[in-house]
Amino acid sequence: MAKQKPRTLSGFMELLPEKQVQFEKMAELLRRSYALYGFTPLDTPIIEASEVLLAKAGGETEKQIYRFTKGDSDLSLRFDLTVPLAKYVALHYGELTFPFRRFQIGKVYRGERAQRGRFREFYQADIDVIGDGKLDIVNEAEIPAVIYNTFTALGLKRFQIRVNNRKILNGFYAMLGLSEKSGDIMRTVDKLDKIGPDKVAELLTDEEIGLTAEQAGEILKFIGIKGSQGEVLASLEGYRGRNETFDAGLDELTTVVKYLSAFGVPEDHFTVDLTIARGLDYYTGTVYETAMLDHPEIGSVCSGGRYDSLAEYYTDKQLPGVGISIGLTRLFYVLEEQGYLNDQLSTAPADVLVIPMTADLAPAISFATALRNAGVRAQLYTEQRKFKQKMSYADKLKIPYVAFLGEDEIAQSAVSVKDMATGQQRTVSVDEAIGMVKAGLAGMAGIAPIKEPKV
Repeated sequence: MAKQKPRTLSGFMELLPEKQVQFEKMAELLRRSYALYGFTPLDTPIIEASEVLLAKAGGETEKQIYRFTKGDSDLSLRFDLTVPLAKYVALHYGELTFPFRRFQIGKVYRGERAQRGRFREFYQADIDVIGDGKLDIVNEAEIPAVIYNTFTALGLKRFQIRVNNRKILNGFYAMLGLSEKSGDIMRTVDKLDKIGPDKVAELLTDEEIGLTAEQAGEILKFIGIKGSQGEVLASLEGYRGRNETFDAGLDELTTVVKYLSAFGVPEDHFTVDLTIARGLDYYTGTVYETAMLDHPEIGSVCSGGRYDSLAEYYTDKQLPGVGISIGLTRLFYVLEEQGYLNDQLSTAPADVLVIPMTADLAPAISFATALRNAGVRAQLYTEQRKFKQKMSYADKLKIPYVAFLGEDEIAQSAVSVKDMATGQQRTVSVDEAIGMVKAGLAGMAGIAPIKEPKV
């Protein structure tokens, strides 16, 4: 029978064990960081009924969906975690306590063209706070603190959280009488970092958008406001009183900035950026983007914002919310490519490899059991191989300790433990061996999965 050549589909990430451990460590730290802020874990089905999943979708989204039939059922794979959340909240509204704070880390699927750094199957890590009718602005001020805590826990230092408010943008364009063109303007302005202000001005005044040179200049002057948080807010105050929506957005942005230091976000990790717009229709208030300062070409690695009605396609209830999403698979790929993954992080599947040196395996099994009962990961190696091969196995998997139980050790009710990093070997009692290993492991704890390379 002809053998089928094994292959992994394009756009699907498949990691070797060591990298998989690093990925899992990142996901674990995200869960821990989210839980610190009172977010509860949630898991929703990967497959949904197509009419439920596509209630809001259309255009490009519908083209990218993985859709199939099973019997009489029309089914689709989820393309993000927000639509399933909307369905979940609408379905369980009467059973949930609001504000409902959830985090979810799960796979999503998009049938787009696979390319470098873009995937068809990938993990997203989302948090959202959903209100019942209303949601206090302080929730929007807390989100940057969650971002800061999460990225710091991962080991990143050189990143910046950029914040704006959609009401400020909508109000400003209304002042200029350009509300109907605001979508096209914001899409063009979004290219500022890539093509520069001169080219943006040229696009704004071409036939398609059709602004005057004066209008384009006013827009570039506005979005070009820079400085400290206080300086930017002071400049924006100069526009107050000309549009109600603008004033409401400025009040919200001022409140967000006001509480940031209390939430523990350092000023050098946060900035007000008037070019940030995010989704043109979905977001209605505060919007966020997070950039790695040494790699601006990567774009935002964490984004989101405030929205007025999460589940409008499933219920008449007003469910405002605020949330962010991290494309975890893409972030991991980028960090690996840029040399950010910390090679000091332990990726071993066990802390101790226990090698029996006698025909009777009972003493070695008992020691491995004692290690596990003490919370130490232990693997028992019973393969009939040469001693050198057994040590090579531990070395290749980077297992930090190897324990031997031969006739001498058994006679003394002892165990020989070798520290693979230093090469030192000691014969001690079982209790001392466990204590020695735990002390050594404590010194390795707290190593972040990311280590920024020296610039």
